[in-house]
Amino acid sequence: MRLDTGRLRDEPEISLTSLIDVVFTLIIFFVITTTFDERAAIELNLPESSAATALEPDETLVVAVDGEGRFFVGDQEVLRRDVESLRAAIARVAGEDRTRPVTLRADARAQHQSVVTAMDALGQLGFTRISIATQAGEAP
Repeated sequence: MRLDTGRLRDEPEISLTSLIDVVFTLIIFFVITTTFDERAAIELNLPESSAATALEPDETLVVAVDGEGRFFVGDQEVLRRDVESLRAAIARVAGEDRTRPVTLRADARAQHQSVVTAMDALGQLGFTRISIATQAGEAP
C-alpha cells in the first residue's frame, strides 16, 4: 500500500551559475597575466669597429633596430615602422629629459634607412648625445 501525503518530493538541484562565473573569471585572469611572447633580450649582430668602445651607463636610453627593421625603445617593441610612431615611443620612455645619452644599437643586417629613421626621430626630439653601438672587430 502506498501512502501519499499529497506533497511533491523536492528534487535536489545544483546551481552551476556561480561556478561558471568563477571559472570564467579565473580564465580571464590567467589569460591577462600570462606573457605569451617574452623577450629577454634582442639578439643583434652589431657592426664591427676597430675603435675602442665605451661602457654604457645605466641612464642611457637604448634604441635598437633589428635585422628586419623593427624598432625597440628600451625593451618595448614599436609596432609601426614610421618615424612618428618611433618618435612617440621615444618621447614616452625618455620623458622630458633631452640631455640623456642615447645608444643606437642597429643590427649589421639592418637597412640603412631604418638606422636613418631612428636617428631622424632622435634628432627631431632634440637628443644630441647619440652614440652608435658596435662590437670589436679583428685587428688589421
